[in-house]
Amino acid sequence: MPEKGSKTVGRSIEETRRYHTRYLRAINSPLRRENLKALKKGCTTIEDLQSSTRLDNDTLKWHLSVLDHGFCIEKDVKQGKLVYKLTQEGRVIDYLE
Repeated sequence: MPEKGSKTVGRSIEETRRYHTRYLRAINSPLRRENLKALKKGCTTIEDLQSSTRLDNDTLKWHLSVLDHGFCIEKDVKQGKLVYKLTQEGRVIDYLE
């Protein structure tokens, strides 16, 4: 049974391993950790992330998709704009480096 609030615990050991592999891949990149640090301040748009990380649009979108697939961030719409925010799993950035 999945742990309440955790997205990285599956219904079986195999599923949990797959989730952990996705999660570890997401946080294993220095560039993706920079994105997580930038998101610590709260919800932000892709333009704000580009400003703080200095990554080009395509590269940033790719890294954000890996972070989303790895359960570290979520997308939301606020005031008609797409924003990104940290998940519980994304808060690991507080303990890295």
